[in-house]
Amino acid sequence: MSPRASRRVLHVDLDQFLAAVEVLRRPELAGKPVIVGGRGDPAERAVVSTASYEARRFGVGSGMPLRLAARKVPDAIILPVDHEAYTQASEHVMDTLRGLGMVVEVLGWDEAFVGYDGDDAQAAARRVQEAVLEATGLRCSVGIGDNKVRAKIATGFGKPAGVFVLTEDNWFEVMGERPTIELWGVGTKVSARLARHGVRTVRELAAADRDVLVAEFGPRMGTWYGDLGHGRGSAVVDDTPWVARGHSRETTYQQNLATPQEVEAALRELVAQVHADTEAEDRPVFRVGLKVRYAPFFTRNRSKKLPAPTRSLADLTSAVLALAADMEPGREVRLLGVRAEMVMPDGGDPLERTPVRGRI
Repeated sequence: MSPRASRRVLHVDLDQFLAAVEVLRRPELAGKPVIVGGRGDPAERAVVSTASYEARRFGVGSGMPLRLAARKVPDAIILPVDHEAYTQASEHVMDTLRGLGMVVEVLGWDEAFVGYDGDDAQAAARRVQEAVLEATGLRCSVGIGDNKVRAKIATGFGKPAGVFVLTEDNWFEVMGERPTIELWGVGTKVSARLARHGVRTVRELAAADRDVLVAEFGPRMGTWYGDLGHGRGSAVVDDTPWVARGHSRETTYQQNLATPQEVEAALRELVAQVHADTEAEDRPVFRVGLKVRYAPFFTRNRSKKLPAPTRSLADLTSAVLALAADMEPGREVRLLGVRAEMVMPDGGDPLERTPVRGRI
């Protein structure tokens, strides 16, 4: 199907996806606190990927160190991440959605946008939930919106296994007094920058002076954040196969890297892995990024655009090591990450076309 604006957009989000897949494989885990992360060993440095609702009641959340999660829930079942199993389960869900005859835009393992042009979006959402549950045994929440932004945010109000509608008509009623960090695409750093300008709620963001936002975030992102305050966004659901913008690899080291030689050796290994990933895509790299997490838990991200797109391992290694030259001397390193942004198949720079958040 060709991309086009839909009358309504459904955002389908699988509830506690990784944990739910594990419970399907091991029914005896149902109703118990299940935590998925790393290699399943809280003694190692790893973080929580997903926690079941039973574990979340104790304050366990995604991104939390496994060690801390294990202390919060001593009787939790902690399982290793199984990428292959989650990929298979995700593909089954997405095939089920496509079988309903609607346009499906896959966002990741556990979520997708679905375009709907009928008269009863809530009935369609229930049909989606029933079809997914019957075919896969997995439950999902569905947000209904008049665009992707509102549909995505609506899903949070429907969890777990519910349906919620968020459109222009009830946007400010539902979202107006909520903090800006509850908007899709606004994290702690952006919300803090907004707060410095007296913008703390969604309604205040919608009313903010556009010139102030542009001065703070630049013409593209400033305008985008201003529109986000109103809940504005695209209603186009695109089922075109997803094309990766880049590849990244990162490693949390069981023992801190204490010398420049150790850091350089680790970076060379990561660059080689990323280079192999990009070569499999048969596309050159135009930008590299470096993520460094110092002990105990301070993270810095840097990136740079290359003089020209390249497929050379030597060029990528040199660029990443140049970024690493500005690392803080004498500080031990617990995590390193390398990212390579690739030229898109049409020759374009993806960062010139869409807002990218969370890039290293």
